[in-house]
Amino acid sequence: MSQTDCSSLDKPEALSFIFSPRRDVTPAPPNATDYSIPVDRDISIHCRLYAHSKSSPVILFFHGNGEVTSDYDYTAPLYNQAGINLLVADYRGYGTSQGKPTFSNMMSDASTIFEAFRDILDSSHYSGKILVMGRSLGSASAIEIAHHHPQRLAGLIIESGFASVTRLLPYLGFPATHLDIKDKDFPNLSKIRSITIPTLIIHGESDSLIPSSEGKALFEGAAARNKRLLIIPGANHSDIIVVGREQYLEAVREFATA
Repeated sequence: MSQTDCSSLDKPEALSFIFSPRRDVTPAPPNATDYSIPVDRDISIHCRLYAHSKSSPVILFFHGNGEVTSDYDYTAPLYNQAGINLLVADYRGYGTSQGKPTFSNMMSDASTIFEAFRDILDSSHYSGKILVMGRSLGSASAIEIAHHHPQRLAGLIIESGFASVTRLLPYLGFPATHLDIKDKDFPNLSKIRSITIPTLIIHGESDSLIPSSEGKALFEGAAARNKRLLIIPGANHSDIIVVGREQYLEAVREFATA
């Protein structure tokens, strides 16, 4: 399995601009279980599984930048109410995870986390179908997994994701030309063109961080015959599940339980 080459992005000025690790994390609530997944020597990634039932679908979720797993203590119950188990994964340096995040280790860790996630489900006798989901920065991890493990997944969900890194960095105020970055260095769009599993793209109509044109580009490029684009009217980048709660959750529920 060939890993995406992100070396041109692994420069200090880009890493300090993109990644905003937070260390705070709260104890797991009653229906959740914490796991520590080794990804490298002396480095483990913190994950939290919010359980509904062992026969329900399971979503492996990669969160956005500046977030940590325990942020989902408040939204995971909405997934559970929709009949879905949710496993939220951190990145290196986030929450209680060791190490420092880079684009390269974010990509390599994604598949390692997926394999460990499968083992967790098998050992705990979960039988529901498995989906992968990425929000914002996490869209890259989710697409990486769907690209390499399509036969082991029932679907891909992208929320507020980006198609092109050369457009993403200028949106965020960073001149990508300074690093001589090309789309091949972070090819979300080219990867999704080869992903044929069912795909759901969700984006806020008024997203001021990653414009909805990025979500539309991913949708148009997706190779899946079974694909859907949901644009939430009036929603920005960080309030999408609040503004469009009913639409958002119904779309995820229908997609995951179909």
